[in-house]
Amino acid sequence: MANHPSAIKRIKQSEKRRLHNKYYAKTVRNAIKKLRGTTDKKIADELYPKVVSMIDKLTGKNYFHKNKAANLKSKLAKHKNGL
Repeated sequence: MANHPSAIKRIKQSEKRRLHNKYYAKTVRNAIKKLRGTTDKKIADELYPKVVSMIDKLTGKNYFHKNKAANLKSKLAKHKNGL
């Protein structure tokens, strides 16, 4: 453990951000799984905009690369439209 005050603060901040990011990453992964697993068109139409919004927010925070986000949204739209 570091003794310098700024290093101690940085460690605390990093841990707090790590837990925060972990929560949002897990939430979006679960939402994607839920949308992919649904076979009801009505439920998929309700879930799709929420999931896309989550993906876009995480892309802005550099959790997803912009191309990966585009691929995810495209595949989810294709699944939704195929129902």
